[in-house]
Amino acid sequence: MQSSSELFPVALIGADIRGDLSEDVYRLKPGNSPDPSVELALTRLGRFDQQGGRGVPVILLPGSFSNRRFWYSPKGIGLGPYLARAGYDVWIAEMRGHGLSPRNRGYSRNRVSDYVRYDLPAIADFIHEQNPQPAHWLGHSLGGITLAGALGGRYLDEARVASALLFGSQISRIYWPLKLPPVEWGTRLLLGRFSVLSGSRLGRGPEDEPIGLALESLRWHGLFGRFGDAERDWWAGLGEVRVPLLAVAAVGDRQDPAWACRKLLEQCGSGVREFLCLGKQHGFSGDFGHVEMLVSKAAQAEVWPLVEHWLGNGSLQGSGAQSVVLEPRAGIPTEPSSG
Repeated sequence: MQSSSELFPVALIGADIRGDLSEDVYRLKPGNSPDPSVELALTRLGRFDQQGGRGVPVILLPGSFSNRRFWYSPKGIGLGPYLARAGYDVWIAEMRGHGLSPRNRGYSRNRVSDYVRYDLPAIADFIHEQNPQPAHWLGHSLGGITLAGALGGRYLDEARVASALLFGSQISRIYWPLKLPPVEWGTRLLLGRFSVLSGSRLGRGPEDEPIGLALESLRWHGLFGRFGDAERDWWAGLGEVRVPLLAVAAVGDRQDPAWACRKLLEQCGSGVREFLCLGKQHGFSGDFGHVEMLVSKAAQAEVWPLVEHWLGNGSLQGSGAQSVVLEPRAGIPTEPSSG
């Protein structure tokens, strides 16, 4: 089969019309990581009747225990179809072993570091090849953490990033028992007996997660842990990020609290940083939860239009939302450097 890309082998494994939407599913085999068996699925959504070229690309990254259906239900409902109908060129990525992406040979050892260093750059390169406009990236939970890591680690070319939106994403919540080395070691020993964490058994979602992600999280939250890989400190690198950023938290989110989501945003060096908290006290109909912030009838009515407003204007100002605009960090230039 002829590849759909000149970068690396890419197969078009599905091309369908879903009502008023076109759906193309690609499977990428970048061959850029130590595990050459890795294949990544990308779903592209657009308006079936769209004339002329594609709109501005928007790349959606699901969170843990999730897949493309978080953004795009079989009935054509979700933020993905909503943005496609608004004229955007929507791409939904599924990480290794999730959804339509097959499990690679080293699946159980997969880490966020692999997503950050190898997979997101390959996804970005392919999408840029198909649509060479700067893309908006939107990640929920672990998807947002992965996006933050790729930006902080300088694995994404910021010239190709129009903006980044982080929903329910944080790395600053402290788990005090893990600061005790015996507890961390014992937990690592216990988890090491498994190859996956079952999303269905844990009541967290339809997908499994490789145990490598859990072990990596233990390292991040340990006594001397840091948000990064062996080569780069992603947390420190966030201070050099210049792309416009929107962080969205929810009052009812017990997993990723609002203060921690805001702290991730505050670490970034962008001159455009906005924070939005979804709750009654901030003018919304209710206190949204971790999933409900994007997948609920209330989100469809109150949150999705705000996302569209941000994508079109680079700010929530004028949308009616009570967002907080953060001042640029001291000593950080507000314009990208020429270097």
